[in-house]
Amino acid sequence: MRHLFASAAVGAVGLLALSGSAFAQSPTTVCLITKTDTNPFFVKMKEGAEAKAKELGINLQSYAGRVDGDSDSQVQAIESCIAGGAKGILITASDTKGIVPAVKKARDAGLIVIALDTPLEPLNAADATFATDNYEAGVLIGQWAKAKMGAEADNAKIAFLDLTPQQPSVAVLRDQGFMEGFGIDVKDKAIVGDESDKRIVGHDVTNGNEEGGRQAMENLLQKDPSINLVYTINEPAAAGAYEALKSLGVADKVTIVSVDGGCPGIANVKAGVIGATSMQYPLKMAAMGVEAVKTFVDSGKKPEASAGLDITNTGVDLVTDKPVDGVKSMDSAAAAKACWG
Repeated sequence: MRHLFASAAVGAVGLLALSGSAFAQSPTTVCLITKTDTNPFFVKMKEGAEAKAKELGINLQSYAGRVDGDSDSQVQAIESCIAGGAKGILITASDTKGIVPAVKKARDAGLIVIALDTPLEPLNAADATFATDNYEAGVLIGQWAKAKMGAEADNAKIAFLDLTPQQPSVAVLRDQGFMEGFGIDVKDKAIVGDESDKRIVGHDVTNGNEEGGRQAMENLLQKDPSINLVYTINEPAAAGAYEALKSLGVADKVTIVSVDGGCPGIANVKAGVIGATSMQYPLKMAAMGVEAVKTFVDSGKKPEASAGLDITNTGVDLVTDKPVDGVKSMDSAAAAKACWG
């Protein structure tokens, strides 16, 4: 990876230009802006975008912030894409509300902006959203956890390991979907943490990485050592949570559920670290995004949402080696053939 110093402003915030040649070398440039360049989900997303861009003869410029939550870098990336003459932007927003003015500026300049994975707030701030149905992903693991616990679900002690304090839409959707699937009154579906269910020990944030998951798990265990069910925003956070539980000798007493479908996460399902996870398909959503920009450039046609949804659904499947009645799933062996990272 190399730093792109297209302007002093971009260089100052340390934006990473990860691929592609100079804007001027292609009549059609597409920008991919992800939250980080380290999370395997975004690595696979970049691979999908690169492969499709090569196939279609498109110049791809890829950017990432230093950490999840680095919205300033994403704003600067949008500015660079506008100035460089890009035709479209694909973005996984760190701050789904705060990024909206920059997105509006891009759209006003004639670019098509497609949110990947993480819907903007409001949803129509982007021209389209290609994503996992993240609410459904949460519902699936919530239903599985409730069925697995059986009558003991009424006595659950649940820790929620969320993403960042900004509560981006993807985190809210997964969190609230899990609650619905488990049978918790979610109150306002747009807000994390307003629930009154006594089974909830608490919420903490992980920044979507293993160290954050470990620290958040430790924090919540200090609050209540009897936690027996852990919801995690993604599989790196789940791995960190497991390490914290193992260090205290209680890992075998706690069920962890997650969302992602990365190969390390699927391996952790097989190993019994994660009880169940919802698999999503980042390569597909990025490839579809590049195709959509090409279609817009060629015809002016924008993508349409999936039937019954406000987004274009790129698919989600429950993965577990402990299937339960009433919740369709695939096992880790089948998921290993479709995982990413």
